[in-house]
Amino acid sequence: MLRWFPLLLPAALAGCLFDEDPEVLRLSGETMGTTYNITAVGTDLDGDAMAAAVTDSLASINAKMSNWDPNSEVSVFSASADTQAVAVSPELASVMAAANEVHTQSMGRFDVTLGPLIELWGFGPRKPEDPVPGDDAIAAALAHVGQDRLLALDEDAGTLSKSDAAVGINLGAIAKGYGVDAVAAALAGFGVENYMVEIGGDLVTRGENDKGETWRIGIERPDANVQTVELIVPVSDRGLATSGDYRNFFEQDGVRYSHIIDPTTGHPITHRTTSVTVVANDAMMADAWATALLVLGAEDGLKLADENNLAAFFISQAAQDGVEPYIVQQSSAFAAILAGQ
Repeated sequence: MLRWFPLLLPAALAGCLFDEDPEVLRLSGETMGTTYNITAVGTDLDGDAMAAAVTDSLASINAKMSNWDPNSEVSVFSASADTQAVAVSPELASVMAAANEVHTQSMGRFDVTLGPLIELWGFGPRKPEDPVPGDDAIAAALAHVGQDRLLALDEDAGTLSKSDAAVGINLGAIAKGYGVDAVAAALAGFGVENYMVEIGGDLVTRGENDKGETWRIGIERPDANVQTVELIVPVSDRGLATSGDYRNFFEQDGVRYSHIIDPTTGHPITHRTTSVTVVANDAMMADAWATALLVLGAEDGLKLADENNLAAFFISQAAQDGVEPYIVQQSSAFAAILAGQ
């Protein structure tokens, strides 16, 4: 789980959003194999009702999109050998439509059918003695990977189909973001205008914090040994997500294998980019794009981000003889956020 850091300025610098000291409601718990943290700011907050709404929203999302629950909507679809179009919930259809958009714009680097490669490379129940996959095994897995080729979404009819019975859907790189947005919508339904919702590092904010300030989020330096903030970003009325490869990997025979796999090659990424943060209009798109740009790496990812007006921040390992251990780069849209534009 990637970390996030809400940072507050001294009260003397705060604005005057509230006529009196506001209420601050904090909710936290576990969901989607990680944790969630919610901060709502306002007056006359109904904590019990809001907590119940958050719980219901998260339960609904898990029932539709959890790959850990064999009875979830996406798990049942993945396990089915039927290649006929089946009706799907509006929520799953919405997530798949967003996934298709990012898949196309990222030239296939974001792909929800990546499951066979994830399992092959052992980012599941892998044992240290398991061998690194060979070319034939990778090619066999790739035959069942290809979102645009193997899945068909009909948004008007609300149906989804697969052309290969073995194809499954893994929403691990987009469902958390969708969950953040859904919980935020639940809070907005209570008239809450100032909040931050975070699930496993993906987050969305609205309005201001209890000091009358823009929410500020710290981006973690990609160092598994030391918890350090690399950059503080003002984030209000936007979603933010970070994807990194520095906590989930394995080494064998002196080679480091990241859990971030390129769907176009079937291999883990080998470039030096270790972390990508994206700020977008919502957490779902930030979540998906952070993964896609990390697969691409800073060189190609930065070009794509600027072409699509994406706010993206890249952290890469420097060469061994470099003065600094990391190199940071940002897209034009991300620079504009830092400049307060």
